[in-house]
Amino acid sequence: MRDIIVRFENGFRHKGSLHPITLALLYCQLVYFGGAVLILSLNPIFMMVGTLAMAHGMVIAAYMIHDCGHNTLFKSPRHNAMLGKTLNWLTGGCYGTYEELRANHMKHHVDNADVTILDYRGYLARLPVQRKIVEVLEWLYVPVVEFLMHGALILSPFIFKEKKEQRLRVIRIIMIRFSLLAVVLLYSAAAYACYLLACGIFLTVLRFMDALQHNYGIILAPNGSGLKYRGDRRYEQSHTFSNPVSIRYPWLNLVTLNFGYHNAHHARPTAPWHELPGLHKALYGDQAGFVIPFNKQLSSFHKGRVARIFGDPSEMQGNRFAQRLQDGGAVGVSGVSFLTPL
Repeated sequence: MRDIIVRFENGFRHKGSLHPITLALLYCQLVYFGGAVLILSLNPIFMMVGTLAMAHGMVIAAYMIHDCGHNTLFKSPRHNAMLGKTLNWLTGGCYGTYEELRANHMKHHVDNADVTILDYRGYLARLPVQRKIVEVLEWLYVPVVEFLMHGALILSPFIFKEKKEQRLRVIRIIMIRFSLLAVVLLYSAAAYACYLLACGIFLTVLRFMDALQHNYGIILAPNGSGLKYRGDRRYEQSHTFSNPVSIRYPWLNLVTLNFGYHNAHHARPTAPWHELPGLHKALYGDQAGFVIPFNKQLSSFHKGRVARIFGDPSEMQGNRFAQRLQDGGAVGVSGVSFLTPL
């Protein structure tokens, strides 16, 4: 066993990474599959605990995938890809390819923009009934936009001709995952509902973190070529904001695997998650300019939950977004998760 651990450690990109990375991976598997066991026990209390555990397992898996996409965990890109592809089955993002996920996220860093080929906003604007349904559900804190994006990810090979070669792959994945979900439903409708609730909590956490980290705006284009601020590091940092759970108590940020240290991540994308608190302190010290207080994050997330469906273009102008963040009234953005490369 010791030899296996040593070989595993030697594959890490950053020396001394055994402890945090291994613990994160073990924790992710423990709470996800342990949560599944608790849900399937059909004991009401265990099912509640299991739902929260499974949801957090998905959250940690998602942010480990994010680090894999940046090749920050292992020396070999192949090993990062293998882990990223495996963990993506836990998040439900496996309908899209890991290669597309990584390429799309790299565009986000290189283009200094959120580039997409799916205009869900235009779709809802043309359909008033569907729009009203989405608005009501979002008002009720149901992450329906994120569910729509994941649904579009499943259907994308049948919608976009450039993805049609993925149809057989997606059909196979649908058969596997939907068969497993059908087994759970036949076993217990309550257990199935707990899984759906875990997914809803997971997507809510991810969109809470994504909503206020940038005011780039949404660019509808097949690629990022010709974008005005492509590669502009000053623009990137001035339009990037950090939303940690706590600066005073850094350990609380492990809930989202330090993803809230977003300015530090964009300053050095190759830094693994466990180095981000130290990097943030080294780069910004006690400066509060880029950091959104947690109570303001909650306030903005609550107040803007319906307006965020379409966003507010005025937040891209001047210091309007930064001012709203500090007032707790920012709108932010929806539908930009790295797990849905569209």
